[in-house]
Amino acid sequence: MRKILFFMLLSSTVAFAQQEKPLRKSIETDTRAIRQDVPMTNSIRKAFEEGSRNFLGKPGENYWQLETDFVIKASLDPSTQTITGSEKILVHNNSKDDLNAIVLRLDHNIFRGDVPRGSSVPAENTEGMIVTAIKVGGESVNLNAPSRSSRNDPAILSVRGLQSTVATITLVDPIKAGSTVEVEIDWHTKLPGGDGGRGHRMTQRFDSTLFQPTQWFPRLAKYDDLRGWESSLYLGPAEFHNNFGRYDVSLTVPAGWIVTGTGVLQNPTEVLTPTVAERYANVLDSDGEVTLVGEDEKGPGKATKAGDNLTWHFVADKVNDFAWATSDRFIWKATKADIPGKGEVPIYMVYIPERAKYFEKAGEITKHALEFYSKLWAPYPFPQLTLQDGPSAGMEYPMVINSSQLAADHEAAHQWWPMMVGTNETRYGWMDEGFNQYMNILSSADSRGVDYNLDGLGQNYGRISGREDEAPLMWSANDAGSMYGFQTYSKTPLMLSMLGGIVGDEAVINAMKKYTTTWAFKHPSPWDYMFFMDNELGENLGWFWYYWLFTTESVEGSIQDVSSANGKTTVTVHQAGEMPSPVVLQVEFEGPASVMMPNAKKINDTTVELTWPVTVWFNGSRTFDAVMNLGDATIKKITLDPHGRFPDKDMADNVWPK
Repeated sequence: MRKILFFMLLSSTVAFAQQEKPLRKSIETDTRAIRQDVPMTNSIRKAFEEGSRNFLGKPGENYWQLETDFVIKASLDPSTQTITGSEKILVHNNSKDDLNAIVLRLDHNIFRGDVPRGSSVPAENTEGMIVTAIKVGGESVNLNAPSRSSRNDPAILSVRGLQSTVATITLVDPIKAGSTVEVEIDWHTKLPGGDGGRGHRMTQRFDSTLFQPTQWFPRLAKYDDLRGWESSLYLGPAEFHNNFGRYDVSLTVPAGWIVTGTGVLQNPTEVLTPTVAERYANVLDSDGEVTLVGEDEKGPGKATKAGDNLTWHFVADKVNDFAWATSDRFIWKATKADIPGKGEVPIYMVYIPERAKYFEKAGEITKHALEFYSKLWAPYPFPQLTLQDGPSAGMEYPMVINSSQLAADHEAAHQWWPMMVGTNETRYGWMDEGFNQYMNILSSADSRGVDYNLDGLGQNYGRISGREDEAPLMWSANDAGSMYGFQTYSKTPLMLSMLGGIVGDEAVINAMKKYTTTWAFKHPSPWDYMFFMDNELGENLGWFWYYWLFTTESVEGSIQDVSSANGKTTVTVHQAGEMPSPVVLQVEFEGPASVMMPNAKKINDTTVELTWPVTVWFNGSRTFDAVMNLGDATIKKITLDPHGRFPDKDMADNVWPK
């Protein structure tokens, strides 16, 4: 009986399966809906409502930003690899809000073994950032207060999250809008070293002879008009988003140790020997590269003043972080860059002898970068730049790049993004690293004396589009997963290649130049960038921004058919993807030809280029008949997207005859 029931059930299942028909017969739909605007999230809607931002893409009449001024005193003990510090942060609450809490960033807690991390691996686990005391407005914060069990419990000045990379101080008395308050913090932290580190900032010393502290002190989190406190955890790969302010930093190290860092050294005659101090004072008087401290001049009484310990004093204005390096083995050299509209600024380099080959061209490359990007976007805004040797070779901070010549151009470019234009690297890495990769292409061409070429880049995205691991550019970079590198670094130049294919590369560059000036030392959002570019370029590019920033779609164009009748040629163009693009056709003739069409551009006597705007797709059709009045000329070849600007996986079907 059971066998009979089984075969009856099996027969009915097979019969049902044979009768089933799919609702869709093709991956591609017959039509598509082209979105022509960009999503407006709650955060940007709030800013628009409050008048801090607007559709011009410029700071609104009610724009504001928090400012934080730091006074830091810290000392390094090489024997324990530990920095001990105390700091005062003057918080200028320029917002319209009364602040009931203060959020701290304790990035060195990523070196603990019990915190969330991304793909980064510290060289060694440490105790992280050990905070020993906090005061707000002179009142001590309870570092060990239990959580309030109910709202009826009395509020106390307390902090939670000191073992995390983000900690929150709960205030009893709010920081009133428009007021200032001083926050005092005592702390210490060990710098990780060893061979096991993976990722930037995860190794911060070579043994006990070179230290490269980064994100090394408690910092105030960013507070802005978009979402209040930026409280995302520090996971390693994604970088930072800080307030601008003034830094007054005193660093105590053993005598004989050279210290470089963000800002301008205030007391060279107190820490350097008279010979080195004189060289330091006359850096701008020399042409080419000069040596401040040579390999045979290291040590107390030679490189620095004699004694047990020396305190190096630095000051930096309008910066969003402070980084430094120190070693008792540093060779110290310098050159200079001539900044248009500003004059000469020194470029310093410190490195250990066995790595000298990595700095042979570092000064030359950095000089070109500062001068080129100053012309490209805006004059380099800071009084100096220092290249610092060390294990984290490829990272940037204001006036500091932890790099040799290998990444000098890229890291120098970061002085514009995010050190000058304060983008949120944690969320929108493409506005930092992506813009950087784009400008590196321009700089590389200039350094070689050739014209830049962005052809093919936009088209290449067709080979990536559709991968399930790719996060859209507007997905938080902090959570971008395995394709973080592509999302944050590589995709933006492809996007700007396509944009240049629509409006022209020079128009894109000129618009971004104005964007840089408009948002210098402020904090633009992606929407500010999109709307600013729209206004400068004179086009509503909502469709473009939507597909590139909020999706992972492509164009997938092809030539389906070519026919001629009555002196006219019709090219049927198809787009299989969801992203639209203008239709650009390059037509080559057997001999000289004259094409009298308003959308035609002569390339040479036998070649013309014809363009139809993206709006031809806004009716939802996937095919477009491009009609060309070519007279009696004989067509040799037709190419769709001849400059390779629009994402397309298969370029073989872009050519007629096939």
